[in-house]
Amino acid sequence: MTLGTLVLCCVYLPWFSIAVPIILSVLIVLTEYFQATSREVKRLEAVQRSSVFSQFNESLGGMNTIKLYKAEDRFLKDCDNMINRMNEANFMTFALQRYFAINMSILVGFLGLIISLLCCFRIFNINAASTGLLLSYVLQVTGYLIQGFRAYVLVENELNSVERLKYYADELPQEPGFSTVGPSLDPNWPAEGAIKFENVNLRYREGLAYALKNFSIDMKPHENIGVCGRTGAGKSTLMSCLYRLSEPEGLITIDGVDISKINLTDLRTKLSIIPQDPVLFSGTIKENLDPFDQSSENELWDALRRAHLIEESVLQKAKKQTVRDESMHKFHLLQVVEEDGENFSLGERQLLALARALIKKSKILILDEATSSVDYETDSKVQKTIVNEFSDCTILCIAHRLKTILKYDRILVLDKGETAEFDTPWNLFQNEAGLFRSMCDQSNITADDFQL
Repeated sequence: MTLGTLVLCCVYLPWFSIAVPIILSVLIVLTEYFQATSREVKRLEAVQRSSVFSQFNESLGGMNTIKLYKAEDRFLKDCDNMINRMNEANFMTFALQRYFAINMSILVGFLGLIISLLCCFRIFNINAASTGLLLSYVLQVTGYLIQGFRAYVLVENELNSVERLKYYADELPQEPGFSTVGPSLDPNWPAEGAIKFENVNLRYREGLAYALKNFSIDMKPHENIGVCGRTGAGKSTLMSCLYRLSEPEGLITIDGVDISKINLTDLRTKLSIIPQDPVLFSGTIKENLDPFDQSSENELWDALRRAHLIEESVLQKAKKQTVRDESMHKFHLLQVVEEDGENFSLGERQLLALARALIKKSKILILDEATSSVDYETDSKVQKTIVNEFSDCTILCIAHRLKTILKYDRILVLDKGETAEFDTPWNLFQNEAGLFRSMCDQSNITADDFQL
């Protein structure tokens, strides 16, 4: 419609064609200026909107804790502030659209003025009917131009969400070792599970203090190592080093293979971990234990039994149930797992993580406060299971309950990221001036506990 109107004006008023390039140039400059500005404002609005939804989701997840500490007003105030910041950017978006529409109206009004002057001054031989026709079409062009160019600009603005999705899907920097093509590994690697740290230093980002400093230890195959220390001593940082969640400085080898040279997928699939806050996915218990469907149902049932989640006396009865109903055992393979495992307690989730590790059959097992949320009786059962089922594995146990690691082969005591003590539990206990002995005294651990 706009193009047809311009052609009509040029046919009746040939001199008008001189103004067309000028008008189009002004229109393009105005559109580009508006587009560049509105695009950045839309990005700001999208970032602020993400903060609102994130805070809202966190508030829903921690509703009970918020009510317990009577922090409702604080969270409501934070939510209001985030919504206000989002609306600031949203208001600017509408203000820019009004700005663009006003300038477009001025430009089209200028176009109508030129047509009117050319017609009124009788520069061209044009009658009254043709003049009316031209002016009626020119005045209609205002709405078409505003709608057309606004749609052109808003398409790019709305594609801001697609741009963010594309960034997270294709352009987000991968971890350094994600695409590393390392040496060809034996399918059975690691066969022994020997771990060696040599002068390892690690800090989580530039400018921060080192969480591990000049750390060097040698873990023998099939050895059980307990790790303890004060808060912030660097216990969980060991796990980050082995999984390469952060790239450490120094040398870490597993069965003589430098883990910094191999692909992250190859490395992480060979390690098993029972974390302090285990992750469960929406689905069934079977899908959580064996997400890649690599084990038989009998192996899964046996793992649940060995993890003390289901008793031997009800195991056969549970196996016969193939349809979900109310009488189904809580840890039946077909039992539903809600998002983040909310229908299970934290202790039950840790036991499910133990069952997952039993199925994986790795040569290296990392326990990061694996029994921090279970009672002492279950803790004792789990420790016996770990000793019996992972007897041919190298176990690295990060513990706050010192009693859980008193039977381990050696205990590593960390202090400010450095090795403070590393010896057998009994030898460390006998050193009355040592850090381990002081922690034992605070936990009311006596010499009799080492004999149990």
